[in-house]
Amino acid sequence: MIDIQDVKLEGSHIILRSPRSDDLEGLSDAAIDGEIWTNPFANFPNVDEMSVYLQNMIHHDASFLPFIIIEKKSMRILGTTRFLAIDPSNRRVEIGHTWIAESFRRTFVNTEAKFLMLKFAFDKLNCIAVDIRTDVLNKVSRKAIERLGAKQDGILRNHKIMKNGRIRNTVCYSIISDEWPDVQENLSAKLNSYKDKLIHLSIYLMFFPFII
Repeated sequence: MIDIQDVKLEGSHIILRSPRSDDLEGLSDAAIDGEIWTNPFANFPNVDEMSVYLQNMIHHDASFLPFIIIEKKSMRILGTTRFLAIDPSNRRVEIGHTWIAESFRRTFVNTEAKFLMLKFAFDKLNCIAVDIRTDVLNKVSRKAIERLGAKQDGILRNHKIMKNGRIRNTVCYSIISDEWPDVQENLSAKLNSYKDKLIHLSIYLMFFPFII
C-alpha cells in the first residue's frame, strides 16, 4: 500500500514543497511569466483564478498531492506539479498538472522535478509504475516525456474538453519499476550536465563579467 502524505523534496537546484496560503503572489507572478493560461494543451489557471486554484491545492484530498516548485538560489516560486490519480492498492501514481514560468522552461527545473518525484515514487512509495499523460497534439511535451525513458501505453480518445471547446485526446505514458534504474541514470546524467554548464558559466563570468 502507498502511504502518501505531504512531503518536502529537495534537490541541488529546486525544492518541491506543500502549497501555503502566502504563495498566491509568487504563483501569480510565475503564471504571468509566459501566461500559462494560454497553453492550448492544458487547462491552467489565469491570475483571477489563482486564489481558488491555490485553495484547492491546500485543501486537497487523498486523490492527489500538489507541490510548489521553488528555485533554491532565489527562493522564487516557479510553478507547480503534483502526484495525482493515486492508487494505493495497486501502488501506482501519475505525475502531472505541471506548469513552469516561461523563464525557467527547458532548464534544470523540470528535469530535477521529475527526478525527485520519480525517485520518491519508486524508492520511498515502492510504486510499481508511474504514469505521465499529455495532449496527443503536444509534440514538445511528448518528446520530453519520451526523453525521460517513459513508454507509450495508448491514447484515451475524447478524454477532456478544453477551455476553447476542443475535445482532447490524451496520450498515456508510463515508467515501470524495472525501468527506473535506467531512467534514474539518464536523469542523473542530465542533471550533472546542467551542473557542469553552470560551473563553466560561473568561471567564465569571473574573467568576463562585462558580458552581463
